[in-house]
Amino acid sequence: MSGGVGGGTAPAGVRGTGQVARRTRLGLTLLGSWRPSWQWLRGVVRAFATSFAALAVSLWLLPGTQVTQGAYSVANLAIAVLALGALLRPLITYLTVLTGVVGLLLFGLLTQAAVLALALAVVPTVEPFSASEVVIASWASAVAAASFNWLVDTSSDEVFHGQVLGRAVRRTPRAGADGPGLLVVQLDGVSEPLLRQAITAGSVPTISSWVRGGSHVLRRWHTGVPATTPAGQAVLLHGDDTSVPGFRWYDKQRGRLLAASRPADAAEIEADMSDGRGLLAYGGASVSNLFSGDAPTRLLTISDARLPGRDPGSASFATLRFGFLRSLTLFVGQVVTEWYQGRRQRMRDVVPRIRRGGQFVVLRGLTTVILRDLNVTIVADQLTRGTPVVFVDFVDYDEVAHHAGPSRPETMRTLENMDRVLDVLDQLTREVGRRYEIAVVSDHGQAQGSTFLQLSGRTFTDVVRELSESPRVENAGEEPGQRTTGETWVPVAALSAGATGSVRLLTRGARWLVHALTRDPAPFEGGDAAQTPDQLVVAASGSLAHVYCTGEPGRLTRERLDALHPRLVRGLAEHPHVGVVLTRRADGAVVVDGGDGWRAWHGAHPAGGEGDDPLAAYGPHALADLIALERRDHVGDLVAFGRYDPSLGEVVAFEELVGSHGGLGGWQSDAFLLHPAGWRAPLDEPLTGRQVHDTLVDRLVVLGLRGDREQAS
Repeated sequence: MSGGVGGGTAPAGVRGTGQVARRTRLGLTLLGSWRPSWQWLRGVVRAFATSFAALAVSLWLLPGTQVTQGAYSVANLAIAVLALGALLRPLITYLTVLTGVVGLLLFGLLTQAAVLALALAVVPTVEPFSASEVVIASWASAVAAASFNWLVDTSSDEVFHGQVLGRAVRRTPRAGADGPGLLVVQLDGVSEPLLRQAITAGSVPTISSWVRGGSHVLRRWHTGVPATTPAGQAVLLHGDDTSVPGFRWYDKQRGRLLAASRPADAAEIEADMSDGRGLLAYGGASVSNLFSGDAPTRLLTISDARLPGRDPGSASFATLRFGFLRSLTLFVGQVVTEWYQGRRQRMRDVVPRIRRGGQFVVLRGLTTVILRDLNVTIVADQLTRGTPVVFVDFVDYDEVAHHAGPSRPETMRTLENMDRVLDVLDQLTREVGRRYEIAVVSDHGQAQGSTFLQLSGRTFTDVVRELSESPRVENAGEEPGQRTTGETWVPVAALSAGATGSVRLLTRGARWLVHALTRDPAPFEGGDAAQTPDQLVVAASGSLAHVYCTGEPGRLTRERLDALHPRLVRGLAEHPHVGVVLTRRADGAVVVDGGDGWRAWHGAHPAGGEGDDPLAAYGPHALADLIALERRDHVGDLVAFGRYDPSLGEVVAFEELVGSHGGLGGWQSDAFLLHPAGWRAPLDEPLTGRQVHDTLVDRLVVLGLRGDREQAS
């Protein structure tokens, strides 16, 4: 569904005048918001060192003696260049918005050359130059300094975001779309309680201003089990709350494992649950998601990632140096930062923690820099084109939280960066033709905790193998030597398969480097080995693990499980690092075993039990969550959950992740919805995922952007 242009088409001269006026207004806004800061001061010191070195080399290359007092003369010259450059820098930023990235490089070179020529004339300890020597010295120094400073300047969020805004202003008059629109931004893995803490701490000023100013309302929605991105996006984008039992699972009908991180599997999962009327079905765009929401435009979307991207947004990011080289610079910076932060955790003996090895050093840069910047560029392109509804997922926080911890300092700084992205997107919505409303949502939260392997000295699969007395137990999750998870590789899969040439080349190079450093293959590459009959398969998703008997059709009853493996269920339930084990009796009752007792339910009605209630520590929603999980497709013959410690709010993960989600306990099932005030939304607290989906669909109907069977009431 595309928006039309009201009132006809303006003459070219009028459009041109309006465009210049809008670009001038935007440039003046950026110019007026510039303030000195410690970051700016550090840049000044860096610029001085760079200018000093560049000038020293340039003067040394010229024949004869140009300076009378050696380093003192060069330092004076560098200070003069620095002072004039500092005065001109805000003006250059303003001109950059007007002229684009070519202007950034052009003005940088011309300004540096002019400043150097002026400084050469006024510094008394530098001998007069001939005209040719002035040109050679000024341009040699200007090229060296401007090239370095250009790379550094394009590494700053302000200049990059200014470029994105400027491009939006230039393109909007040509796009010609008006009317209302909706932008939905998913902050992957951010829990509602943590977001409220960030608001209180002042870490997310954009979100805070929306909530405190009354323009938006912050709500909690309960994900239930599984608390994973596939389940979250299935209900948010497709309204489906039954098809996805985890991040990976065994499909007995297909006879193989499915993992949402594999594009081919994601396509099959979406085909099974889609009815063609997803959230984005009417002219929408899916950006960097697992599933498409039935969007006609699918960019970096895993379920459609086999089709290479050819959209102008990703093409411009790959070809314009302000996009790709900026991200490449920050990518290297993130690698260094991760090495330092991982070492700092080890030196301080921070617990719980995991090994932040070579693979995550590379993957963090890919996910928190390359993908983030690419997403911003693509979303900006879609907004300027007038796409009526856009849904984009930013995985920055979730990725760092998995390896550093959900509330650790580096993780919270990632959330601060996402808040700045929201500010840029908010500015974009004011500059494009459509009047976009912005809603922000998460798909799940995270809970911190030590891993099963750390606490037990062996994997969950090892325990299943011992208790089942079967040598044929296949682990579909993570082995001890494999330190990346399927979820970690989701954005990398999207970058590799759905982006344009240079981004794809960088991503594949990074994947090769990861394998060279760790011998850890990307989990989304290739299929699993065929499972054999009478085999047990363990499919772990964070603190949730499904166990399947592949040789038995359908879901096994508790009675059949006990007959096949008499020690398995009770042995797992009594393990000190397993919280509860879920099975189903032949009479249909749900059975939950814990270390000190068990309970059975027919729906919400008790059907037996003894000892302590195994769900007592898991909160008021635990029973309903397990009953709902029982109704999902492809649930394991038994389902195990990592132990939850309510005193610390920590959960044991079956994967090697210090921040995990999927099962019960902590904030992993506490997602959020931040929507504009005035929306029609249920008053229930918390909301369900289906209610969030229906609220978004209802808003599209109210805005006139959706015309299917669902009507506003």
